[in-house]
Amino acid sequence: MARFFEFVSNHLLLVGVFVTLLVLFIMNEARRGGRSVSAQELVNLVNRDKAVVVDVRDRKEFASGHIVDAINIPFATLEKRMSELDGYRERPIVVTCKMGQHAGAAGALLRKAGFENVMRLSGGIAEWRNSSLPVVKGKA
Repeated sequence: MARFFEFVSNHLLLVGVFVTLLVLFIMNEARRGGRSVSAQELVNLVNRDKAVVVDVRDRKEFASGHIVDAINIPFATLEKRMSELDGYRERPIVVTCKMGQHAGAAGALLRKAGFENVMRLSGGIAEWRNSSLPVVKGKA
């Protein structure tokens, strides 16, 4: 560990550039997938703005429990099935997955396809369940 601090002190410029690029990369990736919303914010968006929830988990995981009225389009088929969401272009779209790993990438695909008001559920369906919010089991 002492060698690490010695390296940092000897190469301040190099470490500074690395940290700056790392922060910029993280900010860029977060922005591309849309802003992150909490479970409570999602409830408000659905009730107030008629937001559409797009669940990008596979069919089996979706059937084990999903948010009411969520549309299931697995991440692997999202690009092919994007036309199913054309009727919702004017409404907010919130992308969710199991724990938030695929939601950002799915949000980036939707934004690239011209959907402007795209967000992602922070923590995915796991956070939704941890907040004791209702899930529907079975097919949509």
